[in-house]
Amino acid sequence: MSASQRFLPLAGRLLIGVPFLITGFSKLGNYSGTVGYIASAGLPLPAVGWAVAVLIEVVFAALLILGWRVRPVALVMALFTLATAVFFHNDLGNQGQFINFIKNLMITGGLLQIVAFGGGALSLDGRGGRA
Repeated sequence: MSASQRFLPLAGRLLIGVPFLITGFSKLGNYSGTVGYIASAGLPLPAVGWAVAVLIEVVFAALLILGWRVRPVALVMALFTLATAVFFHNDLGNQGQFINFIKNLMITGGLLQIVAFGGGALSLDGRGGRA
């Protein structure tokens, strides 16, 4: 196994996972603002949406970074990221929202690569042969 095959999957998991952690902890510190934002999108049960977002952006991101059960974790994160693009960044006439929509599609693509190819050798899954 080459050095790039060994280290790049970890770098990819970090580059995807750390921003999720940052935004997840931001949501933890801004419950009312986040719930209000979810409600403004017209989604039902914004408090439940907040809890789901925090779970995925904090817990699932940590699991992704550690490399534990990365395929199902990345799949859930990909679906969540695609859903946030559709429900929150759908004003494609607004340049900022269009950029966020496209970024979410790119993140979804990266997560689907993890679903397809696993977390790599430097992951908890890699230690058990599931990478």
